[in-house]
Amino acid sequence: MKLKTLFFLCLLAILPYSCRKEIKSEKGGIDLISNVYFDASKGLEQMQSFHLSKLNYLGNQIIEFVPDHSFPEINMQTYFMQDSLFYPVENDNESIILSEVAKTQKPQLVWNKKEGAIFSKEQILNYRNRRKLSDTVLFNKKYKRFEINSPWNYTRFYIYPTDTILPYSIYRHAEKDYGGRLERIDSYNKKTDIFVSLQLLPRKNWDYAAKEIFDFNHFVNSRKSE
Repeated sequence: MKLKTLFFLCLLAILPYSCRKEIKSEKGGIDLISNVYFDASKGLEQMQSFHLSKLNYLGNQIIEFVPDHSFPEINMQTYFMQDSLFYPVENDNESIILSEVAKTQKPQLVWNKKEGAIFSKEQILNYRNRRKLSDTVLFNKKYKRFEINSPWNYTRFYIYPTDTILPYSIYRHAEKDYGGRLERIDSYNKKTDIFVSLQLLPRKNWDYAAKEIFDFNHFVNSRKSE
């Protein structure tokens, strides 16, 4: 009888995790923004903001625009990504046929991409030494938090609890552990006195240029099926 009771208690303990079902977001966009503060110990006046990436997705297809750091309104590079592969494509070409790009160009693994959104299989440095922090509210959203402190760096991670996962994540292993989406990383370099805030900002709508590409491909595919 005691054995059955123990088994039942163990089942209750793991039930919330085994029943948690992740929902893939089918359509939307993601912006990656980084704010860099120089001489941070003296104040936050010396700041430079970088729009690192504009991701737009439909199912497993992603169109990424990498803005020019000096002129964010200009896209320096455009990528098409699908199934862990990426292909460079012509900038501002709204008549791209994505299936033809995949056929005619040599694919490269997203793990090797060096610009825009960086895909990594690596774990967070010193992740085992993390320390749990109390939850906090930023921009009307409640976040789980943890910190990692080392002699050279201090970093805080902010995870938004949600079952909805995006086709891009900064550190997927942390999202799995905390049952949410890693949306912000604040890091202070103790040697260089530089504070960096990296933000992942989900959005429901595509960029105009991405909408033109996806709509054109929908039109082409619908004509083929007729």
